[in-house]
Amino acid sequence: MASSRSAFAELLRAWRDRLSPADAGFTVTGGRRAPGLRREELAQLAGLSSSRGTNATGCTAAPVSCRPRTERSHVPAGIQRPAARLGGVPTGVFTADWTLVWWNAMWSALHGDPAAVPPAGRNLARALFGDGAARAMMRPVRPERGQDAFEASIVADLKDAVSRCPGDAGLDRLVRELRDASDAFARHRAARTAATRHTTDRKTVRHPEVGDILLDCDILVVPDVDLRMVAYTAATGSSDAGRLDLLRVTGGRTAAAPS
Repeated sequence: MASSRSAFAELLRAWRDRLSPADAGFTVTGGRRAPGLRREELAQLAGLSSSRGTNATGCTAAPVSCRPRTERSHVPAGIQRPAARLGGVPTGVFTADWTLVWWNAMWSALHGDPAAVPPAGRNLARALFGDGAARAMMRPVRPERGQDAFEASIVADLKDAVSRCPGDAGLDRLVRELRDASDAFARHRAARTAATRHTTDRKTVRHPEVGDILLDCDILVVPDVDLRMVAYTAATGSSDAGRLDLLRVTGGRTAAAPS
């Protein structure tokens, strides 16, 4: 429990360091000792007190039981509020089976508009292992940990969801679909060694207009509501940050990549 909370605290600190005040909608003033967000600004984004004892967005480190299927796609205000304030940062919210249920304009600019595919196609596991609309739309992404490790982590997350939701028809159907469609999925699912679940990674996204963008991909797991909030950020002052700036201006439409 303590180690999980420590990891969660480290993730919040990483987000504070990587996100500039201007990107989060705050007025930049003098006297800052570091380029990232202050602790009270991060708390304000989430609509919380900045007390060190605050449990941000209602998160706990305890295991979560299976939520009723009808509730899994609901994104509560406590998650939408901080996600919406990260307007300059590509941000998406996923359910336990890696179905995208909320995203902002920057997410669409970086990855393509999820509204262009049916809801069932907005699933990361289908994008990786399926052969339908989700896979066709997915822009090339190169994880720093390697594609095989990335795929294994998504399968590990699905196995965890299935273990918490025995008899869930939708999850069972998804697993059967991917097992039949992909040898890689079947191999990862049958692996005897436990894979690491999908957490923070660095990824290079190949964007058709601005070129390759190296980004930190941070994942905030919210166990109480069985959701994951995913955000992509770039190192301040880097050429990758410049490419994200172009996406903010153009919405991902035709633009020249910075040199």
